[in-house]
Amino acid sequence: MRKSRRLVAGILFAGIYLAAPFTVAAQTESKVFNSQKESTFTSLVDSYFDFVFKTNPGLASQLGFHEYDSQMPDYSETAIQKQTVELHKRLAQFEAVPSASLSEQSRIDLTLIKSSIKSALLELEEIQDWRKNPDFYSSSASGCIYNLMTRDYGPLKQRLEAVIARERKISALLESGKQNIDKAAKIYTEIALEQLPGIIDFFANSVPQKFAPVKDESLQAEFKQVNDSVINELKQYEQHLKNNVLPKASDSFALGKERYSKKLLYDEMVDTPLSELLTAGIKELKRLQAEFNSTALSLEPNKKPLETFAAISADHPSPQKLIADTDGVLDQLKDFCLKKHIVSLPSQEILSVAETPPFMRALAFAAMDCPGPFETKAKEAYYYVTLPESSWNAKRTEEHMRSFCRYDLLNTSVHEAYPGHFVQGLWVKKAPSKTTKILGCNSNVEGWAHYCEQMMLEEGLENGNKKLKLVQIHDALLRVCRYICAIKMHTEGMNVQEASDFFVNEGYQERANGDREAKRGTMDPTYLVYTLGKLQILALREEYKKLKGNNFSLEDFHNRFLATGFPPIKLIRLQLIGQTND
Repeated sequence: MRKSRRLVAGILFAGIYLAAPFTVAAQTESKVFNSQKESTFTSLVDSYFDFVFKTNPGLASQLGFHEYDSQMPDYSETAIQKQTVELHKRLAQFEAVPSASLSEQSRIDLTLIKSSIKSALLELEEIQDWRKNPDFYSSSASGCIYNLMTRDYGPLKQRLEAVIARERKISALLESGKQNIDKAAKIYTEIALEQLPGIIDFFANSVPQKFAPVKDESLQAEFKQVNDSVINELKQYEQHLKNNVLPKASDSFALGKERYSKKLLYDEMVDTPLSELLTAGIKELKRLQAEFNSTALSLEPNKKPLETFAAISADHPSPQKLIADTDGVLDQLKDFCLKKHIVSLPSQEILSVAETPPFMRALAFAAMDCPGPFETKAKEAYYYVTLPESSWNAKRTEEHMRSFCRYDLLNTSVHEAYPGHFVQGLWVKKAPSKTTKILGCNSNVEGWAHYCEQMMLEEGLENGNKKLKLVQIHDALLRVCRYICAIKMHTEGMNVQEASDFFVNEGYQERANGDREAKRGTMDPTYLVYTLGKLQILALREEYKKLKGNNFSLEDFHNRFLATGFPPIKLIRLQLIGQTND
């Protein structure tokens, strides 16, 4: 990917499914609720999340629940079977809750939780990545350690002790991978093998470097022994994939129409027929292509549009000035949001620009690191930008810096910071319930950030500068190609090479980027969420505008949107507009 788009706010991107009618009348009825039923429901919710955090302790650490920091997930087949049985049991409990006796917010929470369970069961019972995707295990190993490194929520020594406890369990995790992977997809295995050298390097260099300041020789000796063992286990896992898994792997990776539709329903609360979704995506692609070409020609009538775009990319800061220039961009964007009444800031937390830490540089071009909504100590927020390595030659440094051209840096900062991920992270902390701080969906999170790019231009950012517009459209073309290729790859037989060609020919991307995006689409089947969410938010805004008439305020719409947490847009629509006859 040209950039890493990441909201690190302790969010579980689980799905939402409207399991029962949620009408205005039902909402009104629920204003009179039974306090005993409400108390019982709250206990069920707390018990459910404790179960979730025990099965996914890395998520708990990310959210700010650090009592799970020494635990690791158990991915043995026996544990997965037990987890599946438990999820069915939990679903039955929640489905038995008399929703009419709950408060309006608890009714929403109930909907979110039931759908998160259905999404999890779809993954475990039907999609079964745990049987098909070797990277599921190796990336889980690094991810659980990464969550203990990124934020200074506690003394470094305490966090090193948690790292040691987790690393002791990585051998069992990788052994589960060896035992469980019996339906491996070839492309997944190839991606896992591409990822493993970086994961091994993460343990060999990044983890020791992070904890080097701990001055406890006994603890450091224990850590070295355990960490060396993890590195050896990962190398053995790598050889196992090369020798035993890859030769037998299948070419099949597609979910198929039925599973794909279910995933969209449970994860994003989207029940639109796939054919209609695809038609909408193609329409958006054609609109963006026409805008890209016309904008480029208005800038340089005698040049090809991609030549004009390349020239704009050459205007970037020096590596030495990147952090300072990025910081200046944030001041500009924050001031613009406040002066133009784009959105309110629910708190005045400081966002600092910093160089990407060594253990993140292989993964992120630019990244937003916000504290989890339940984090009580490490409340700092960081906007990381990755500087060129000192060992790079001039050509590689220039290629890297072109993605930080003046206008791309501005557009990226809209997405990541103001009013994108950082601002949404501030609002998530204020979400109305524990559930809405934890459960939501990607079409909201990534849709909001991508929507902001277009919206800020519409509101006059840089006074409608056409160079900024061209860069923003180019980023949007990448996202709409994801949208189309995701559906086609998983439901219409598009192969990886065809998808790469689509990114190059239709999205105006470089070949290397097309190849990466096509591979990503095999493992990330719903990475259509950027464009999907953007289109949903634009439609909701127009509907809300008609409802409000002369009383419509963009700031009011954005504040009301963000105040809900980050649920599917359809659920926000019910809260902002109510039930209609559509």
